[in-house]
Amino acid sequence: MRLLPRRKKPFELDTRLAHTGRAPSEHCGMVNVPIYRGSTILSDTLEDWESKKTQDNPMANYGRFGSPLTRSLEAAVCDLEGGYRSILFPSGLSACTHALLGLLKVGDHLLISDSVYGPTRIFAERVLKRLGIDVEYFAPSDTADLIARFKPATRVVFVESPGSMTFEIQDIPAIAEVAHRQDAFVVLDNTWATPLFFKPFEHGVDISIQAATKYIVGHSDALLGIATANERAWPALQAAAHDFGETAGPDDIFLALRGLRTLSVRMKQHHESGLRLAEALQAHAAVARVIHPGLPHDPGHAIWQRDFRGASGLFGVVLKPMSRSQLSILFKNFNLFGIGLSWGGFESLALLVDPPKRCVPTGGCDGPLLRIHAGLEDVQDLIEDMCGALDSALCVETAA
Repeated sequence: MRLLPRRKKPFELDTRLAHTGRAPSEHCGMVNVPIYRGSTILSDTLEDWESKKTQDNPMANYGRFGSPLTRSLEAAVCDLEGGYRSILFPSGLSACTHALLGLLKVGDHLLISDSVYGPTRIFAERVLKRLGIDVEYFAPSDTADLIARFKPATRVVFVESPGSMTFEIQDIPAIAEVAHRQDAFVVLDNTWATPLFFKPFEHGVDISIQAATKYIVGHSDALLGIATANERAWPALQAAAHDFGETAGPDDIFLALRGLRTLSVRMKQHHESGLRLAEALQAHAAVARVIHPGLPHDPGHAIWQRDFRGASGLFGVVLKPMSRSQLSILFKNFNLFGIGLSWGGFESLALLVDPPKRCVPTGGCDGPLLRIHAGLEDVQDLIEDMCGALDSALCVETAA
């Protein structure tokens, strides 16, 4: 598929987002690639049927292995990530788990950032260890700790920057250099930054994963995962998807491809609103600490500034100690912040989260931990809504 109209000078990002993965002339002039639903794909002749077989997949001409719609989204995301090939999965977690299954075998050693997404950690504990894979966690912001934990059998380093819940920034280029010296693969969950704000393959990553459910879809109405690999890692990633029968639904793919068109516009506002909301909350009497790599005081700020092109709308807030009744009042007084899982949609969210499980000692959280997603509402409205709810919670204690 031709990703963009022919031109000598490269197109700018916003232009690429509007046009990549589209070919109206191949779809009766339709601006958007139509939804293809189907399992059986017919051939006109025996020769035509046999020509569609591939060396690694003789059943390639079958609905489970994709359609023009599938390949459009894969090509578009691969172009934005800067990888070799991309493949779709039914969820972000599925992309994470099958990337690991494709690269690891019995007896291999896996190093995982201690701040990794909870369900990925659960998969490593419940499934990978049962399969005879040695799983170990390293301090996300300490490359020396990573180096100390390497073994001859280390096959994969799985990173997520910033980390889930606690938002530690990791030095991905340094981690990649260490891993590649040991001939290990680096797998990155790049969902927070999207392909716009962090370019994984420029920093040494071998497989980059997007939970497209979040910012790529952007409207909280579809579930989808995407993994993009460099040429070295692609065969293992592709085999893992095919061997486990993974496939994504056409309606979700269509919504992701549509969401991609506005990704740049949305991410600019998520970036700005998230930072402004985080800055405002730093000054609130109920807040002990704001965890956002875009803030100058954040421990990961220097690396974020060096390697990232922006921030998403997701960050953490550690509150000063609060009673259960205060927390209840806090959430009852939100008008604009919904209470729910996931993030990356147009709507703002606030969620009380349990202290994440850690193997490597951290400073911890003395008070309740909130995960906040700044959506696309007016940022001043968001600030007033969040600060007003916090004020209400403090008033409960004052009245008591």
